[in-house]
Amino acid sequence: MSLITPNTQPRGGAGAAKGGARRHENNRIYAYPLPLLFVEPPRSRIGSVLGLLGLSLARVENPHCEGIFDPTTRSVWVSKPEHSLILWRRGFFGKGDLSRSEPSWLARQINIRKSDGKQLTSEEITARRRAERRQFKLDRAAAIAAVAEEAEEIFATEGRVITPALSGPDIPSAATWRPSQNIYAQPESPSVEEDEMPLEDEEPLVDVEHLQLTLQEAFFLLWNLDCLTVLNSQNMQPMTLKDIWIAFQTVELPPKFIKPVDTSQHLQWDNPFLINYVVYHHYRSLGWVVKSGIKFCVDYLLYKKGPVFHHAELALAILPVYEDTEDQRTSTLDLQNSSPFTWSWLSTINRVNSQVQKTLILVYVTIPAKSRLSLDTLRTPACLAHYSVREVVVRRFIPARMRD
Repeated sequence: MSLITPNTQPRGGAGAAKGGARRHENNRIYAYPLPLLFVEPPRSRIGSVLGLLGLSLARVENPHCEGIFDPTTRSVWVSKPEHSLILWRRGFFGKGDLSRSEPSWLARQINIRKSDGKQLTSEEITARRRAERRQFKLDRAAAIAAVAEEAEEIFATEGRVITPALSGPDIPSAATWRPSQNIYAQPESPSVEEDEMPLEDEEPLVDVEHLQLTLQEAFFLLWNLDCLTVLNSQNMQPMTLKDIWIAFQTVELPPKFIKPVDTSQHLQWDNPFLINYVVYHHYRSLGWVVKSGIKFCVDYLLYKKGPVFHHAELALAILPVYEDTEDQRTSTLDLQNSSPFTWSWLSTINRVNSQVQKTLILVYVTIPAKSRLSLDTLRTPACLAHYSVREVVVRRFIPARMRD
């Protein structure tokens, strides 16, 4: 059992009111942690009696989303916009293939067409912040250069030596600097008469973006929540749980081991899909929002509520451990981090995540020995009960801060 559980209690103090309007809007939009909804019926006498007995008349609303399995990208594509919206807003599942995270390509295109668009997407907000940061650096460098030039002029005319100041009223600081409006300047818009005229060559916008689910996310949605139907990309027919279970493992195997006759004969206990799903299922069940951590050189990132609320606090590096060392020697798969890692590797990823204020966790997944389990056990999700997860928290030692 893991001791790492998210703390979802709100923080008090003056910081709690920061960005209040946006935070309340996010709380309203992302109010549900999972796609399934539990709807309470209107209060009645029967409901009051059942409530005293510890029972409930609440019904479960299942969205029943659809996705298409794509073996090439090792993912499941959710093409219907309404299904993509549900899966993203209720648990932050998947990623827009044309966006950084939230599928917002259509909203960005609409904002581009509308000159007075006020609703900014996450990508547009990030672009503005980067433009402001770049302009601040330019203004600060120009101010420092002006102070240095003034000091040189005084030395040339009066002979006095003045050390150029790097701070002061003439040097902009991050706390007091404000961006000018011209950095947000848009291209010149046409005149009112031209703007009111309909554009004959302007085609209506069509949402071409799809939500891309990882294999772990897709299997969690269809096996644990039963709210996702996976279609075969060849015939667009729903796949059975057994077919999905075999297919998700098969795409992780080297091509030379895959035969069209019976792919289940090539299943292995150290399949990367199994190892990653064990970790994903473990932390999702504890209430964490689990997202990819490739940006920070790790396997997963853990969010308390989701990417729109806070940055990830924890970074997970998965380390497979064979229960029987002979299985590792005879395995046809070369698992990442299955061999002892070097201290330079550990120091590298620990430093990367420390700089972005994330705590590194080494997650050891024990792979059961083949000698005590049969191949038939591996053909069903029941085999997941034989895997175990251990956690080791790694913190970077800083002598100046940790003398006590």
